[in-house]
Amino acid sequence: MTHAGAILESVKQAPLAVFCKAATTVTVLASLSSAAMAQVKDLPGGPGVNQLNLPMPATRIAAEQIWLHWFMMIICTVIFLAVFGVMFYSIWKHRKSVGHKAANFHESTTVEIAWTVIPFLIVIGMALPATKVLVASKDTTNADLTIKATGIQWKWGYEYINGEGAGIGFVSTLDSAHRQMSNDGGPKKGEEIDNYLLKVDNPMVVPVNQKVRIITTANDVIHAFAVPAFGIKQDAIPGFVRDTWFRAERIGDFYGQCQELCGKEHAYMPIHVKVVSAEDYTLWVKGKMNEASAKADDPTKVWTLTDLVARGEKVYAANCAACHQANGKGAGPIKPLDGSALVMDQDHLKQINILLNGANNGAMPSWKQLSDTELAAVATYTKNSWSNKTGQLVQPSEFVAARK
Repeated sequence: MTHAGAILESVKQAPLAVFCKAATTVTVLASLSSAAMAQVKDLPGGPGVNQLNLPMPATRIAAEQIWLHWFMMIICTVIFLAVFGVMFYSIWKHRKSVGHKAANFHESTTVEIAWTVIPFLIVIGMALPATKVLVASKDTTNADLTIKATGIQWKWGYEYINGEGAGIGFVSTLDSAHRQMSNDGGPKKGEEIDNYLLKVDNPMVVPVNQKVRIITTANDVIHAFAVPAFGIKQDAIPGFVRDTWFRAERIGDFYGQCQELCGKEHAYMPIHVKVVSAEDYTLWVKGKMNEASAKADDPTKVWTLTDLVARGEKVYAANCAACHQANGKGAGPIKPLDGSALVMDQDHLKQINILLNGANNGAMPSWKQLSDTELAAVATYTKNSWSNKTGQLVQPSEFVAARK
């Protein structure tokens, strides 16, 4: 008996219990899978359970793309049925078994004109609405808000460039709990999985009914910024700047993912766009600005001379220039800072005490209301501006110590 025959014979002789046990195991696994699937619900603004069609649109462009999808599908289906219907009818009706003989002919001008003109008209009929939507989807002019989206292995960096919130910047990364969930083999029974691998720590926030221009680029490899509910997908290519846009017409959370294979953690690069009302967006911008200001004014931060002088120039213009003048020369009883021995003194504490406590019976007011970073910045600026090229750097921590 051959080896294959031996295997076949052993299978024939296997007890029925073995097959019953195997069948039971398959049934149990199927039940567990069904139970796990039952926990998953449709994710508004993201994928749905057993979703077959395109997602519900949140922008006019996305809605027109869905219309185009069905329009093209219907045309293609009609062409398919017509062509193959005629072909199969001709084969069946004119088959040799019922006595038909093959015709012998060479050309037909009418047929050639017909199969040239009709497809041409069909293509034109399909191209016109498609071109209209394509041109509209590329019109990024007159945007209310411009955001730069930078693809990074494997996260997104967002910079608000123009419009309300300009200057805000942050990195959006997959939620650490979801990453750990993936490392452990996926969601367990009872765990939150509706937005599995789509939840991020810092979503992009935009106002409803405003045109948002997205500028895409990348730091390393090619990525793609895509949010299906908005009908947008734009490659993010290192060294290149490309753009797309959307205008969300309803408030909610909308999800997408990087749609270019960008490395081993491509699946861990989600996009979360949170669309809010104009009022809530203003509050979010204010909160983000306060966060950025608090971070910038961290008294434990160690600054460079260049950054501190740049910050100090703004503080000086807003608070000191009215009396000491922009050129630091002072006027009348106001002492000049340009060439001041006290300002250029190596002992920083002398200037620090005056900035904190004032001098000359209030002629020089106390500036305790400014943050330690602002005070350090303006002190550094005066020590390194005009003719005061001391190279000295006053850190915020020195003001922290002086306040005690």
